Amino acid sequence: MSTPTGPPWARPMSGRLDQLSIDSDLLKANPLGDPHVRPLWVYTPPGYDDDRGRRYPAIYVIQGLTGQVDAWANRVPFRLNTPERVDELFSDPAVPPCVVVFVDCWTSVGGSQYLDSPGTGRYHSYLCDEVVPFVDERYRTLAERDHRAISGKSSGGYGAMVTPMLRPDLWGGLATHAGDALFECCYLPEFGKCVRALRAYEGSFDRFWEDFRSRTAFTKDGDDDLLNAWCMAACYSTDPDGTVHLPFDTDTGQLVDEVWERWLAVDPVRMVSANAEAVRDLRAIYIDAGTRDEWFLDLGAEAFHRALGDVGVTDVFFELFDATHMGIDYRYPIAMRYLAERMAG
Repeated sequence: MSTPTGPPWARPMSGRLDQLSIDSDLLKANPLGDPHVRPLWVYTPPGYDDDRGRRYPAIYVIQGLTGQVDAWANRVPFRLNTPERVDELFSDPAVPPCVVVFVDCWTSVGGSQYLDSPGTGRYHSYLCDEVVPFVDERYRTLAERDHRAISGKSSGGYGAMVTPMLRPDLWGGLATHAGDALFECCYLPEFGKCVRALRAYEGSFDRFWEDFRSRTAFTKDGDDDLLNAWCMAACYSTDPDGTVHLPFDTDTGQLVDEVWERWLAVDPVRMVSANAEAVRDLRAIYIDAGTRDEWFLDLGAEAFHRALGDVGVTDVFFELFDATHMGIDYRYPIAMRYLAERMAG
């Protein structure tokens, strides 16, 4: 019988992490041919198995671009991994216990932005209409919006911002760490880099993908820029017939205004005014970002915070801290504790 090795490797957990799979009807025949059977990790806090009558708030955790659920187990030297951080948090009796759900919405173009799109698949519906009921049926959750929150970083932070606006019937709280927002600051500066990188492929994304998939990923300059731009276009500006439209000319970088407007329509900053009632009704809003974020997502966080204030939402946790976009996983328990305290009431 094997036992946990202890620090600095696996930290023995006080709670339990179940590794499940969910067979999604909504992701079958998705346009990318990605798997419809998806992994799902569910953490239950210490004491969950002792009191069979108790029910718990649920916090759903979603990932950034290229994130797959098993990456949560990755270990950075001298740091706990994310499930261990979650367990450490909920081992503190002062923190209201929660069920924590780690969701996989990866796609073969990098991600889904947690939206329904004919370019990637129905990932928003998958999260809301399949994953949430799956968890509520199998775990003793408080299966009401006021006790259900969503949290994420980067693209996951984007998903955490927009999902409660799109489905206020399901979500009562959110936490966003450096989430994609204020698109003219986080995306627009990258378009020129893409045009330069595409010169190696005669301006063709098809040629880029053919090359990218024939070799070890992210071994050429420009791989990350091109993947990000195409993925966002697949999520934000794909026609019903599956045609992906880019918001810039691939030879000059000049903006294609009508496509760029489609992107701006799903910018969380701009979505707030159209979804004012939904955000006013949230029980918990947590926003943070590093002041040296490479994609200026600290500006996006500031703009999202201001947009909330403009519609009368002032009960918000907001903090900018000294960091870049990377290595900010130590912030996750801060947000999770905030959500736990708000969603438990």
